[in-house]
Amino acid sequence: MAPNDSAETGSGTKGTAAGRRKAARYIVPVAVAGVAAATIGLVPALASTGDPELPKITAQELIERIAASDTERLSGTVRISTDLGIPALGGLADAFVQGGGAGGGGASADPQERMTELASGTHTLRVAADGPDKQRLSILDNASEYSLIRNGDEVWAYDSGSDQAYHATADESARDSGEKPVHPAPEGAPATPKELAEQLLEAAGPTTSVTVDGTARVAGRDAYKLVVKPKQSGSTIGSATVAVDAENGVPLKFTLLASAGGKPVVDAGFTKVDFAKPDASLFTFTPPKGTEVTEADDAKAQHEQGKGSDKDLGKGLGKGLDGLFPGAEGLGAEDGSVKVIGEGWNAIAEIGAPGGAALPSKGSEKGSDEMPAEAQQFLDSLGDKVTGTFGSGTVFKTRLVNALLTDDGKVYVGAVTKDALVQAANNAS
Repeated sequence: MAPNDSAETGSGTKGTAAGRRKAARYIVPVAVAGVAAATIGLVPALASTGDPELPKITAQELIERIAASDTERLSGTVRISTDLGIPALGGLADAFVQGGGAGGGGASADPQERMTELASGTHTLRVAADGPDKQRLSILDNASEYSLIRNGDEVWAYDSGSDQAYHATADESARDSGEKPVHPAPEGAPATPKELAEQLLEAAGPTTSVTVDGTARVAGRDAYKLVVKPKQSGSTIGSATVAVDAENGVPLKFTLLASAGGKPVVDAGFTKVDFAKPDASLFTFTPPKGTEVTEADDAKAQHEQGKGSDKDLGKGLGKGLDGLFPGAEGLGAEDGSVKVIGEGWNAIAEIGAPGGAALPSKGSEKGSDEMPAEAQQFLDSLGDKVTGTFGSGTVFKTRLVNALLTDDGKVYVGAVTKDALVQAANNAS
């Protein structure tokens, strides 16, 4: 058995810019939750069969082995189960996926729409990669398959159920200028198991414990188990475990547990994996005759049109948290009025409403700034009403991230308890 050797991350990972690490540490819990909600790339699943005897290794050595891994070729089957505890919205979620979002625009094959399916339930994926420019991910359904394929500058997505396709191209000028090339998955989401693990470890700070906790067999391969968890109490996150291939350092499995217990929030890993060069045909795609093809620019225009009056609010909620955690774009105040209360796993982001505007209040009169009673009732059903010296508001809960939305337009969000959010709002008032 491998030793239970601990490596604390107070000194940080050498070579990482101090400013970047400081920003990441501010919101470690949300970073982990963002990774969990966006586990849509070549992320791993379940398949443990016994605990192999492996040479002893320290946590620091295992982290270095992950960072040094240069494996870029693989193929296999992935199983991912996600339970964020988000209230079911009946057919509303399906309408967003099939209808292209709130505005009703967009293609059903658009990755920005379809990848949200992996935020809940259990899914089986087939994945393949041959270097940084060739990747394929397929979500398997009972009667259909959704595939996302990247081959150089070309990205195709195809939904066999609706016979719709999505196409994007990265032009050479963008690549020559150093801009990011087109990515096969929504930006902010990890594209490989290695990226997922590295984001998690990079965000770790002095409030984090990192240990090697035994070994495992994943997809028929020997692996070490790296466990990352908070030293602080009060976080909604219990631990994150990464099963790391003992031979090549590739993360094979990722499991995220809530501090409240229960089944994993995210349990994702390979059930089969092969590190040989995948067949080149996996990365080629030609739309079948009769397929409805949507170009990326057209899909973007449809999304923008669908946002309607919410566009400015979305932009306003966009800049305050940029760079703090994956997928943070779209979650901050336009004027930068965001600050972090506390640190580490108990960090809470306080976000001011754009322009200092308060939220609409309950009411139904047309032409007023009041929220219709029906809308207020729906909003209340998704959260808990709370009061304090700050006034009143609603706490919206998942198994990981909770958010307090005050009636005067402020937001307090973090992977902490409801009481911690209320206390933070009271202290800030």
